[in-house]
Amino acid sequence: MGNTALQKHVSPPGRSPTAEDAADGVERAIGAFVRGFSFTRSFTHPYVAERIGAVWVMRDAPRKRPSDYYRREEWVAHGVDAAEVDRIARLHTRGGYAICAIRSLGESDAPISAAYKALGYRLGTTEPMMIHWLGRIPRIAPPYPIRRVLTPDLAERLADAAGSRQVLAEHLADVAPLRQYVALDGDKPIGWVRSIVAGKATWVSNMHVVPAYRRRGIGRSLLVSMLRDDRAHGSTASVLLSSHTGALLYPRVGYEQIGELLLFTPKRR
Repeated sequence: MGNTALQKHVSPPGRSPTAEDAADGVERAIGAFVRGFSFTRSFTHPYVAERIGAVWVMRDAPRKRPSDYYRREEWVAHGVDAAEVDRIARLHTRGGYAICAIRSLGESDAPISAAYKALGYRLGTTEPMMIHWLGRIPRIAPPYPIRRVLTPDLAERLADAAGSRQVLAEHLADVAPLRQYVALDGDKPIGWVRSIVAGKATWVSNMHVVPAYRRRGIGRSLLVSMLRDDRAHGSTASVLLSSHTGALLYPRVGYEQIGELLLFTPKRR
């Protein structure tokens, strides 16, 4: 994929996708996924996305000492034979790894699961892969104010509410590649989501609403604010991986499922 694949058949903001756009959607979504996910994992140490043969890998950049700890690598494949993905991963991985096999929506998951099981892998989670083409974004009156995080004070309050830092100082500029949004009850953050620029698309990360505030439309209002900003900043699509419960929410603001991620981990030998 790479930037060229991300730029093929891109729908201008405000236009409905063509059949050609839809056919390219999974590839574009994977490109946004690997770039966006790697960005969010780079807060403490660079986590890079690169191609090795027909497969993407997301992993830590080289550390100073060979004995330093490396986080688990994620190998991402779509339309590649399981045996070839296994061969590449085992040849090039530096430690622990998992395989993210992406299937298109019309593709059965049974042959994929059977192929990896035969190679000694265990299926873990499955997550719907969804895309919003940014053509039609609903208008929703937010039940609580939605703000983009552009000040250190709000960034600190969000970190306290979330239990971890969601945005760094360099992300507080309007042109930053990370745009963080928060719903506020007074001064208290009660929901948040962030959008990561990933080529011509954007990647949705860490959508959360505090349990006591759910079922009030806060999640939808956060997404709508984010999507309108995405389009205003020139994005052509918004991509996310969803829980199966979350997959019921996202279509209500215009996302459509285009595939599914199946996470496989090698069994201990």
